[in-house]
Parts: sequence; C-alpha cells; structure tokens
Amino acid sequence: MSDTTIYYLQMLAESELSSKPAVSGLTITETKIKEYRFNRFLYSLVGEQWQWFDKLKESDESWKAYSERDNLRTWVAYYEGAIAGYFELEIDQQREVEIKYFGLTSAFIGKGFGGYLLSYAIQQAWQTCKAKRIWVHTCSLDHPSALANYQARGFTLYHQEIEG
Repeated sequence: MSDTTIYYLQMLAESELSSKPAVSGLTITETKIKEYRFNRFLYSLVGEQWQWFDKLKESDESWKAYSERDNLRTWVAYYEGAIAGYFELEIDQQREVEIKYFGLTSAFIGKGFGGYLLSYAIQQAWQTCKAKRIWVHTCSLDHPSALANYQARGFTLYHQEIEG
C-alpha cells in the first residue's frame, strides 16, 4: 500500500474567502433535526468512493454521540430532489470551526458544484457559526481536485504529513 499525504489547511479571516457563484437549481439546507442515521448515510453515500470506511464500523451509540452533539451542524445540498453533497461543521470552545466532512455524491462530481458548495460551507462557518478560524484536512486519497478547491477558496496549507 502506498503512503497517504494528509494536508491541513486554514482560513483566518472571512475576507480570505474567494467564493464561487451560486449554482442554479442547487439548494443547500441545514438539517436542524439531528438524526445520526442520516449523517451515517451521508458519510457512506459521499465517502464510499474516497475510502471513507473507518467510521462505518462504529456503533449506533457512537454515531449518535458524534452527530447529535450541539457543536456539530450538518448541511445537505440537493439538485432536482437528489442529494448532491453535504458538509459538517464542528465548532469548538474557541470558535474554531472544522469542516469535518465535505463532498459531493458521485453523480454530481465534475458539474461545477464543488466550488460553490465549499464557498457556502465557509460562509456558514464565518456567519452562522461565528468562526474565529476555519480549518480542514484532506488527503491524497480524496478527489484529485479537493486540495486545489480548498486553496482556490482561500485556505492556506499550514501542515502536512505522510502516513504509511
């Protein structure tokens, strides 16, 4: 098995955001009623193609504890009634917001949705979550454009490591 590079990126001010314009027909909704089974479904739906398997082995209790916390918020993107993608934002005590999970479903990759969905996620972190800092990590197993999308939106790389 080859080594995996993990990239840690951050944004320190809302003014650093270089947003993409809205995509016509794409609606993004926060899931205000928390339901761990839905978060697990989204994780599986979006992450399967990127080898997001580690959390799928967790128990219902673990998923419930993770996804139904007050400091975790989830948004889902829909296009013509279909789930196009989702993101989760985790807010810590210092108002540092981590984009825990972010991605598109396979049917919507390559259609220009990723830049806008990420822009929207960042806007929600700054405005709705009142972030003082936003950070995210991605890796070399993710979509080949993932790192470039984060950087194009204004994130800067602050750390990287290799896992063997």
